[in-house]
Amino acid sequence: MRTLIVTEFMTLDGVVDSPGGGEHPRAGWTFNEVPFVEEMYDLKGREQDEAGAMMLGRVSYDEFAPVWPTMDEFDVYNAMPKYVVSSTLTDPEWNNTTVLRSLDEVAALKQGDGEGTIIVHASLTLAQGLAEAGLVDRYHLLVFPVVLGEGKRLFNGREQGSLKLVEHEVYSNGVVKQVFDVMR
Repeated sequence: MRTLIVTEFMTLDGVVDSPGGGEHPRAGWTFNEVPFVEEMYDLKGREQDEAGAMMLGRVSYDEFAPVWPTMDEFDVYNAMPKYVVSSTLTDPEWNNTTVLRSLDEVAALKQGDGEGTIIVHASLTLAQGLAEAGLVDRYHLLVFPVVLGEGKRLFNGREQGSLKLVEHEVYSNGVVKQVFDVMR
């Protein structure tokens, strides 16, 4: 069985909304409000090295597909299989992309052949649906010392399983890496 990992930038009050840009009034809080510390992004490099596939929701796909293929730092992601969970996407243009129509298809993908983890990037609605269906195996969270007070949150109270902290680190800028396994 393949491990499905949800990876997110999160504020101290649990908001994952617009970390690099977007609609939130304080969009870009990951780089606008916290000093850059290179080593805190080591987790992102490790995710890319260990992933055998990337999974996205439709909105994230629409945001990433026009940009990531042009960026050298995402060469590994650009080459690997990508899965978009969507009921409306019909003709994905990003190379090596397959559309999954349901969470049942996601469950089958996890059970099927394939190497490496399946990494879910920045796809909030998808991540919540996967958690509710009991399909998330691990969370990679970089928790920023920022309080937004409002915005979209990763956890909505309908997730399955408790979490076991398996890795953590605090960086000089106050960001905390938290890696949790989902216990069932």
